Amino acid sequence: MTLDPIQLSADLIRCESVTPVEGGALQLLERVLSGAGFQCTRVDRNGTANLFARWGDKSERTLGFNGHTDVVPVGDAAAWTHAPFGGEISDGILWGRGATDMKSGVACFVAAAVDHVTQHTPKDGSIAIAITGDEEGDATDGTVALLDWMDANGERMTDCLVGEPTCPNTMGEMMKIGRRGSLTAYFTATGIQGHAAYPHRAKNPVPAMARLIDQLSNHTLDQGTAHFDASSLVATTFDTGNPATNVIPSHCNATVNIRFNDAHTGAELTTWLEAKAAKMAEETGIEFAVRVTISGESFVTQPGYFVDMLAAAVEAETGLKPELSTSGGTSDARFVQKHCPVVEFGLVGKTMHQVDEHVPVEQITQLKSIYARLIKDYFA
Repeated sequence: MTLDPIQLSADLIRCESVTPVEGGALQLLERVLSGAGFQCTRVDRNGTANLFARWGDKSERTLGFNGHTDVVPVGDAAAWTHAPFGGEISDGILWGRGATDMKSGVACFVAAAVDHVTQHTPKDGSIAIAITGDEEGDATDGTVALLDWMDANGERMTDCLVGEPTCPNTMGEMMKIGRRGSLTAYFTATGIQGHAAYPHRAKNPVPAMARLIDQLSNHTLDQGTAHFDASSLVATTFDTGNPATNVIPSHCNATVNIRFNDAHTGAELTTWLEAKAAKMAEETGIEFAVRVTISGESFVTQPGYFVDMLAAAVEAETGLKPELSTSGGTSDARFVQKHCPVVEFGLVGKTMHQVDEHVPVEQITQLKSIYARLIKDYFA
């Protein structure tokens, strides 16, 4: 008897696990995995629920799976045509928050892993499953906490697959072998407040900030690299908080976000931003402060046996040779890549985070088949 990934997906959707609430999702998975012989450990940290499950000896070669059961808020529940936590299947479609991102993905790799260890016991390896409730939130006590716990307890994954939705339009068309880095820089320019009719008595920070943001926005960071498109810098806010039209403000704030490829590091870009702000301060006499947060460095898993094995499994089950991509935003793969080689493959993500999030059930069946083939080939 096999584990039905469609039913498990629906059951997970019915768990109201809006980040960071666990909502019963990890409890459900722990029951399923424990029943199949996995040794399960809750790795909760700072109120965030996480689950680690292993089948087999941790000294053996280990295929890992990573995913999350937390979901984003539903927004206006009245705008949904199907209950957001109903897990309803209608006309061959599974509806609900998390249907694509990524409860169905988790259900598929759990079902594939359970079937394999109960039917085709690996002779020379083990399977590890790391599931967090913090991917859609701050991502500080989720997969990071799991990896910290693994390091402290001698747990290793040899290779890891993250089950995020990776296909833009058609099942099987894309897998992710890397991700761009992400950096946000917050600028504050400080001058002297004054009356707009007497600008010589004030020191206006707005033109200086405008010049800086214009220079940054028009700078070409690079032309792209072997596996990445060109890096991008986007200005996202510009504000003085000034309600008066006849007052020169004393402060001006602006924010930029950089999505960067492997031609850069977060530290190098931070130094560049600080230097640009210091130069503008020297030219204008306006003080500049810069604060930078780096949510992830760029990384790429070079094509090789693991990438090739997953690509072959996708093509065998879908008939499509997946594009090896590094596009999109960040995911928890940015943390896993420090631990072991990591790739991402999952469902078509067109409706993730939307009202009426949904997925055709045939895609869920396909995804489980792909994961099952990967496990079989990995331990062949």
